[in-house]
Amino acid sequence: MKREIITTQDGSKTIQIVEWNEQYHSKHGAIQEANYVYLEKGLRHYLTETQRESIQEASILEIGFGTGLNAFLTLLQAEKFKTNIEYTGIEAYPISSEELKALNYIEELHVQDKSVLFDVLHSNSWEETHKISEYFNLRKEQRLFSEIKQVDAFDIIYFDAFGPRVQPELWTEIIFEIMYKALRKNGVLVTYCAQGNARRAMLSVGFEVDKLKGPPGKRHMLRAIKR
Repeated sequence: MKREIITTQDGSKTIQIVEWNEQYHSKHGAIQEANYVYLEKGLRHYLTETQRESIQEASILEIGFGTGLNAFLTLLQAEKFKTNIEYTGIEAYPISSEELKALNYIEELHVQDKSVLFDVLHSNSWEETHKISEYFNLRKEQRLFSEIKQVDAFDIIYFDAFGPRVQPELWTEIIFEIMYKALRKNGVLVTYCAQGNARRAMLSVGFEVDKLKGPPGKRHMLRAIKR
């Protein structure tokens, strides 16, 4: 399928699947969506609600590594607040080096001194764990989401799959059962999506689900907790 680089409303770029009219990140703002959904409502919420802000550590699974934006923002958070992060990114179809060069996250975030770290996120080998910085370890796995086998392994899941309009099979009870098993007790799953079928699928496998105010351009998002 044809993919092209587009500029979102906050100035940051993302990749669009032309045939689907679907983007890797919100067209209303790639960086602001990622910061709000995954960092604020995911990582920071988890550290605060579980009183782990004093321990400052978390294990994160990202469903849809894609452009590496969510991972990079988490790395910056880890460095700023000295939070130890073990990060696993799942991606069936990695982006190309040409697409990577066209992204402008370093410029938009004004972190030119971190550009090498962003490059390393993508250049390091798959299926191995790498120490990217003092507080951030990364493992990338090239596989389908349905092939995830980990159990009680993660504190947080960034569920950033393509939307149910174009890939409804990724928002089913089968997938969320895998997510539920992969999380530890009191683990948190966050996603930009607030579709009713997705919420019901989460509830059916045992999640406690909250509908939250969404990022700019979206009314709502979902946060699910494994109790």
